Amino acid sequence: MSCFTFLKVMMILFNLAIVLGGATLLGIGIWVSVDSKSFLQIFGTLSANVLQFVNVGYLLIALGSVLFVLGFLGCCGAQKESKCLLIMFFTIILIIFIVEVAGAVVALVYTTLAETILQGTVTQVLKNEYGKSKDITEVWNTTMKELKCCGMLNFTDFNDSFYVKKYNEYPEYCCVSQAPCNESVAEISAVNGCFHQILTEIRKNAGVVGGVAAGICALEIAAMTVAMYLYCRLDEK
Repeated sequence: MSCFTFLKVMMILFNLAIVLGGATLLGIGIWVSVDSKSFLQIFGTLSANVLQFVNVGYLLIALGSVLFVLGFLGCCGAQKESKCLLIMFFTIILIIFIVEVAGAVVALVYTTLAETILQGTVTQVLKNEYGKSKDITEVWNTTMKELKCCGMLNFTDFNDSFYVKKYNEYPEYCCVSQAPCNESVAEISAVNGCFHQILTEIRKNAGVVGGVAAGICALEIAAMTVAMYLYCRLDEK
């Protein structure tokens, strides 16, 4: 078996797996969007909070569609030896790779800016909707309970909020004692904000996250290399 034939077969099998994975995610996304009650019954209350915070159904549909199209282009391009499909496959992966690298650079360089933006947007949601919107309240209650945190940055995110004005106290997660959680008790408790806790969890698993990211980048580079190799070799046939 020649090198060209071997890489062609590997390209087909690799992209066939991507097609199947994309189709699976697409199917799950449609299921979640159409019949979320059954999904919640299977995966429990935590999934309910996730669904309320992010529309997982649409996210999975988008991700599944991209993977399906990408795998289809790579698989058919290798099978039919189509230069057009192969270059489209290469271009899409290159765009995804550039976006990932740019996103990583922005995340590293502009962490403070991202924190400021999040503080401005999320804090307003907490002030205006926590205690008023059932969905947002449940999401934040679950988050603060699981991460043992309070607000986005700290208890001051609830200052002059709808919740404090209505109940004349802060959420119980902002205080370590069982007494009514007022501003002075919350200040003494000094419970960390959820943003800080999330960053701490990410740093704890930085090795795993970095390894997964490096693996994905390596696969993308390998896929682009093989696609370009097949594309160039077709000129010689």
